[in-house]
This record gives sequence, C-alpha cells and structure tokens, in this order.
Amino acid sequence: MTTRRMTVSQALVEFLANQWTVDRAVDGTGIRERTIPGTFGIFGHGNVAGVGQALKQLNVDRPDLMPYYQARNEQAMVHQAVGYARMHRRRGTYAAAASVGPGATNLLTGAALATTNRLPALLLPSDTFATRVADPVLQQLEQPHDIGLTVNDAFRPVSKFFDRVQRPEQLFSIALAAMRVLTDPAETGAVTIALPEDVQAEAMDVPIEFLQPREWRIRRPRPERDALAAAVRAIREAKRPLIVAGGGVLYSGAEEQLRAFVEATGIPVGTSQAGGGVLTWDHPQNLGGIGATGTLAANRIAAEADLIIGIGTRYSDFTTASRTAFQNPDVRFVNINVASFDAHKHGTQLPVVADAREAILELSDELADLRVDADYAERVAREKAEWDATVDEAFAPSGLTLPGQPEIIGAVQQASAPEDVIVQAAGSLPGDLHKLWRVRDPLGYHVEYAYSCMGYEIAGGLGAKRGLLADGDDRDVIVMVGDGSYLMLNTELVTAVAEGIKIIVILIQNHGYASIGHLSETVGSERFGTWYRSYDEDAKNFQGGGILPVDLAMNARSYGMDVIEVEPGASAIEDLQAAIATAKASDRATFIHINSDPLIYAPDGAGWWDVPVPQVSTLESTQRARAEYEEQVAAQKPLLG
Repeated sequence: MTTRRMTVSQALVEFLANQWTVDRAVDGTGIRERTIPGTFGIFGHGNVAGVGQALKQLNVDRPDLMPYYQARNEQAMVHQAVGYARMHRRRGTYAAAASVGPGATNLLTGAALATTNRLPALLLPSDTFATRVADPVLQQLEQPHDIGLTVNDAFRPVSKFFDRVQRPEQLFSIALAAMRVLTDPAETGAVTIALPEDVQAEAMDVPIEFLQPREWRIRRPRPERDALAAAVRAIREAKRPLIVAGGGVLYSGAEEQLRAFVEATGIPVGTSQAGGGVLTWDHPQNLGGIGATGTLAANRIAAEADLIIGIGTRYSDFTTASRTAFQNPDVRFVNINVASFDAHKHGTQLPVVADAREAILELSDELADLRVDADYAERVAREKAEWDATVDEAFAPSGLTLPGQPEIIGAVQQASAPEDVIVQAAGSLPGDLHKLWRVRDPLGYHVEYAYSCMGYEIAGGLGAKRGLLADGDDRDVIVMVGDGSYLMLNTELVTAVAEGIKIIVILIQNHGYASIGHLSETVGSERFGTWYRSYDEDAKNFQGGGILPVDLAMNARSYGMDVIEVEPGASAIEDLQAAIATAKASDRATFIHINSDPLIYAPDGAGWWDVPVPQVSTLESTQRARAEYEEQVAAQKPLLG
C-alpha cells in the first residue's frame, strides 16, 4: 500500500479538500460540488501548530485546494458555514477550526444552531493533550470526578456526530463517519471532530486512498408503497386539505414539483419560516406564513382544515401556534419528511418517510384527477386577497417622524430586486417578515428561526453571499437587523471589508428589544428590562432613564463600511429607498441606519405562542395576562393526531 508521511492535521485537511457531494438536479442532470470548499479559523493555543500549520502548508503547495478564511468570532464562523449551506441546499458547508478552551466553546452556539436547523457544519475544535504529559495545560477543564472530561464534551448534545481523535490511526474511521453524517439529509447538522493539540501534530503513514477524491451521494428515498397509498386515500377523502411546506421542500429542490402539484389540485399552502420561497408570494395557492407569526389567511384556513399535508417541516411550536393552529376536531396529518423522527411527529398515523421531491412526484401521479371543490377554492382566494390588501395597507408610508417596522419592510421590498436575498434571525423582524415579506425567488427568504440566534444575521448573510458567489451568482444579500441583535455580534463586518464581500446591512434602531418587549407586555411584565436606557438609581431599573448616546452608524463606519444614515422625519421611508438604491449600485459593503418606532406592530395574524404566565402575582398586569393565557391554552390539542 502506498502511503505518505503526514501529520494528523495535514492528512485531515487534505482529506477534506477532496470530498465531493453529488446530487441529482430537477432536470435529471448531476450536480457535483466540493463538500468542504474552505476552512474558517482563528488560530491560538492548541491549533496553530496543527490545523493552522496544515492550512499554511497547503496554501504554499496548492493554494486552491483548501482556501483559508479569517473570522473575528468563532461563533460567526459556524454561522457563515450555515448560511452557505442553506444557499447550497445542504450540499456544501465550511469547516471551522478553533483553539482549545474558550475558542472551542465559542463554537457551541453555532453548533446548536446548525443542528436545530438541520443544516451541515463541520467543527474542528482543538482539545487538551491526549498524552496528558503537560497536565493541566492552559485552559484545561479539570473535573475531579472525571479527569478525561474536557470542554469539548459539551459539543455532544448539540452535535449530530461527535468523536475525538485520541490516536492518529483513529482519523481514518472518524473522518469518513463525519462525512457520512454531513451529507445525509436525514441526519445532518453540526459534526464535531475534537483534535487534541498533541495528536494534531503527530506524524503517521497515510494511505494514498484516504486522500483521493471521494463522492458522497445525497440520498433521495422514494416513499414506501403502503405509506404512499394511505396518504393518497387520506388526501382523496379530505374536503379542506392544506399543505404546510417547510425547509425540506427547498433542500430537496422540490419547489417546481410543489407548484405543479398545487396548481393541479388547488390545495393551498402555508409556509414555515424555513419554507419561505417554496412558492412566489403572488401564487394563487400561497397563503403565506403559518402559525404563531403567520398570516390571517393561512391561519384561518388552518383552523378549519380537515387534513394537513406537512412536507419537509419539523412542526416547531411557531408553525403549529403551540398546537392551537389546527382546530378541526377531525383533522388528520400526512407528514412527509426524509427524517423518520420528523415524519412521525405528534402522533400522526400517516407518516411518509421520503424525500420531498420524490414524494410530491408520486403524489402528483396518484392524484392527477383530484381537484378541491369550487367553494373551498373560492374561500382560499378570498382569504388571500384580503390579506394581500392588509399588507398593502401596512406597507403604505405614514409620514411619521419615526416609521414603524412594517413600512420599513415595505420600503425594502419595493427597493430590492426580485432575486435579492433577505437575511434575518431574531427579534421582532422574523415575525413581521413571515407575515409581510413577499418572496419572489426560492432562495430569496433566509430567516434562521429554528434557533433564532441573535447575532446570526451579519455572519449568516456573509455565508449566504459566499454561497451565491461560489455559483457565479452576484445578486444582492440584504441583512436586516435590529440594534439588539447587532450588538450581540457585529464584528464580521470587518470580514466583509477585508475580503471585499458586498452585503447590504439595514440596521433598524429602536433602542431596545422590540420583540421581547412586546412579549413582555403580553405576559404582564410591562417591558421590564427590555429598553436600552440609562440606569435609574432611584427606581433601580432601566425603564425611565434617557436614551443611550450610542452611535451604531459610527461603529460600522469604524470597521471600514460605507455608511448611509437615514434621518428621522416625514421623508424617512423615501430616503431609505434611495439609500438602498445607492447600496445596490455600489460594489462595496454598505451599512444603512434608520430609526423606528418599536410600538407600531405588524397586522395581527391570529396566531398564538405558548409562553406561560405566572399563576399568582401581585401585579395587576400579570393577573390580567394570566386570565388571557388560560383562555388561549384551552385551545391546545394534546396531539396533532
């Protein structure tokens, strides 16, 4: 057997550079792309002499084989990998290498986000000495009850795969197992390979076969015959069916198949956050977002539906409105999902474990003669038309000195191109966008709402833009972010400047946490702790003090961004649209700052979210909130059924 003498890190990096994902496009042609097209890293104690040296060596010998990218925060490295993975429909992602100790644990939030969103990311945290020859090393966790425990063991519950290379020979089986999980649509998420700092630098004889190009084919399982037949019978029997489309439709590349199916049958569609883009907003069967942050049209139809056809959704509490969205006592659920875990959610008796595209194609064949009745079709059309008019009204400029978030969204909508990508994750924006944003492209709606991580937006937007550029696609990525999320993680603006990556960041300044502030009111806590205000020494709180003299536009300018400030006033919306036009015409990353009124809300979609309210309280506001909560919780169903 031919071998090469290499360190563990050198072998791992070269192995990753030769991994390829193979998929089948809608038209039957093959898609082949690098599974790991690059590595992010922040080098420090633990990985500078291992993975860092390996990347440097490849950069000298073969610079295109495994490109290296800097980041300013380890968490943001994973966010960029996830943003890239979504734009590539889970066929590719990045590796993220971090030093031992706090560098490694900074990856934890990103790992949880990747796993929760069912999106691949490869994490390579350094670890303490396997030999324990220098014990304890700097940043080593010591637990008397388990000396072998390290901080990297914290990755186990947030990873879909975890292993530690304790000996060089283990690398081969670990690396191959990691790739299997990364490329499996039913299992993918964060994949973590912990690398002790001494083992990283150890040499071994590496078989040439390990370093050769290897292909990983995306599984697209077809539905089992009996499961499909049961689903077909249920759909034929239904009088008011409704499809709930999730991210699995997009990851499968099934949007065209879904469109053809609903046009043939007339079955309406409500989308989860991850499913935004499965149909264009103006498609007659698209009722928009569903659930706690959904549209009134989708939620009204959902409340009366006698059959829910879930396709590629994991049925989060927001999608089901905490199990209050589906009120028909006889409602049944057909759950189509590539992951058995999700297909069997909530006690369904009609699970279909299959790829979304394959399942829709077979349903289309079996139901070619099916069409919903005229009364139901008319009801769907009426609800959609009424909601579209409601959105038009919400988008209309008010002329207020401080515009509300809905009209800001409307201005961004009008100034953006149909193919542009909107990126968001946390705060009040995901809910407002789910109701209001008019998606015009399958990849145009990128809202991370499985983990809803404050700080994802800028890093995720960079990852999305990297994903587009890798495909030769130069459409604009527009990141919308509130000041609360911006302050959580904004340093990747430096990355955009350093690499000349153009993104457009629109910061909506409302001097606090708009989303949690509104929620605080509904649970009787009166926005306590949600304003950004000076500390009131007498009241011992932040409720009544002055607005903080924070200049976030100057902060972005200090990073090297082009900055446009929209001044408060009657022309703010018009000025915002002009600013977006300027940003789109530029080839540089641009930061747009606008102030808003956080007390102007989006139209009500009749969705509910279960946030328990204290059973007893001395506050009248909490007592009122508890009474309202008890009315709402009475509508919950113990199982979807």
